[in-house]
Amino acid sequence: MLYLKKTPKGWQPPFCPNGKCKHHHPLQDRWHYKKVGSYFRQSDNRRIQRYRCLSCKRTFSTQTFSTTYWQKQPHLDSKILTMVANGMCNRQIARQLGVDPVTVNKKIERLGRHCLLFLAQMLVGAPPAKEIVFDGIEVFELSQYFPFHHNVAVEKATDFILFFNDSELRRKGRMTDAQKRCRQLLEQKHGRPDPKAIENAVTELLSVVIDRHHRVKVYTDDHPQYRKPIRCLGDHIEHLVTPGKRHRDKDNSLWEVNLFDRFFRHSNANHTRETLAWSKRRQSSTDRLAIFAVWRNYMNGRRQKDRRSPTPAMERGMLDRKLTAEDVLSSRIFIGHTELPDSWYQYYGRLVATRALSHNRRHTLKYAA
Repeated sequence: MLYLKKTPKGWQPPFCPNGKCKHHHPLQDRWHYKKVGSYFRQSDNRRIQRYRCLSCKRTFSTQTFSTTYWQKQPHLDSKILTMVANGMCNRQIARQLGVDPVTVNKKIERLGRHCLLFLAQMLVGAPPAKEIVFDGIEVFELSQYFPFHHNVAVEKATDFILFFNDSELRRKGRMTDAQKRCRQLLEQKHGRPDPKAIENAVTELLSVVIDRHHRVKVYTDDHPQYRKPIRCLGDHIEHLVTPGKRHRDKDNSLWEVNLFDRFFRHSNANHTRETLAWSKRRQSSTDRLAIFAVWRNYMNGRRQKDRRSPTPAMERGMLDRKLTAEDVLSSRIFIGHTELPDSWYQYYGRLVATRALSHNRRHTLKYAA
């Protein structure tokens, strides 16, 4: 329910939304609740039915199960999701919609959390990938002195984005003496990234996307920190290495993840070349990546010139049609009902800190998604 004009006849709350209640998860015990009046929502003056759980005594409403719960402008969500995936930066979106940029920032944060849960929920029971291509997409946060990798795994045959996480990097490459001194001062003040950050991130990535009950082919470039995590997983993995300097065309065995790199930079204003809209926080970049992954996997066809081209999820047999933004935002997904990888829990709680910022806002809302 994106938001209800009126409560459907016969609609019943599926469970208690209180995460501490024993009826928050489906149980064999019958759940008892009762209606306790209603109220008129200020945003559109619609009548909302209220309920009380007779077990924990907490009250809730039909709106509690909506993705627009606790939102003042619920009609903007689907528009912002589409605009983010089509290359508009936050201030452009704010100008287009006639709202404050802070409103857009918070909407994207919330959409990012919902998309993480949506991605995890859709993968439950999905068939395992047999051929996986992964690589690190190098970008930066705040300034070029704080680079990091988005480590992304893509299924080879379908372009389906299986998983992503991130790892901090130390600035490298050609630098002037002044830039080297600046890097040294920043490292003395804020500390240096973990030199094994990529190795740790790849270990988590492989543990999430690889089913140990099936033999898997893994395609990577020749990055030295990929070798140990892959070697630790045993003989059921066939590791195929492609030199990173090889021409990145369709004949390259890493084509799927290279295509993702191109499309991701093209479809996100914060990662286009020579842009003013770069991400000031690594957390914000991940929010946009989660939105892009949902759009790429479930809403957009694999081939841009063919309008009838199936989505990656359709190629995998997970769906029989393309989803719309309204489909993705059709109902609220509760964090207590979804198991997330460790890094995605960090993203959901906005616990990924940007070193050079003294204040990194966390997700501490108790009731809102």
